[in-house]
Amino acid sequence: MFTLRNFGTRSLKTRIIRNTATIKLPQKALFNNYSRHRYDEIARVAKPAPLWEASAVVDGVIKPLSLKDYISKFLVMIFYPMDWTFVCPTEMVAFSDNIQKFKDINTEVVGISCDSPHSHIAWEGTFIIDDKGILRVAHVNDTQIGRSVNETLRLVEAIQFANKHGEVCPVNWKSGDRTIVPDPKLSKDYFSQI
Repeated sequence: MFTLRNFGTRSLKTRIIRNTATIKLPQKALFNNYSRHRYDEIARVAKPAPLWEASAVVDGVIKPLSLKDYISKFLVMIFYPMDWTFVCPTEMVAFSDNIQKFKDINTEVVGISCDSPHSHIAWEGTFIIDDKGILRVAHVNDTQIGRSVNETLRLVEAIQFANKHGEVCPVNWKSGDRTIVPDPKLSKDYFSQI
């Protein structure tokens, strides 16, 4: 069982769990009118993200939630092992404080927690799913290492730029930096200036 949290409120600082849900991942499903790919239960980068459904508590009301709710948007799914541990709350507050930056780039942020001391899969993961439902980033940390909100924003912006322009983003790329045309001859322009 996973707990799903929808960020965007400062209730995290008061340790009030407002938005929680249970996610059920089907073994195989078809994303109707969205993709003709089959969905496996294992998430794979550059493949369609597993279809999931949840019943979420948002502003005190239970509502259904699924990957289909995020069609045409980017989705950052932040997995964390437990509420109110040491590192995770700092990450959740940081993501919550930066929620508008994500919204400004057409990205929603959802937190998912194993939230059980008996859980045998305690890990922290960040998954970025693009606006076509393709898993683009899968990043898993040891529980002692915090995530970077700025790096997550940078990754979403890099994916969006590459999708829009067909160019690739080099090491440490930030929005506005030079990119590389993925062609042996045309890429010489970039490499001749570094």
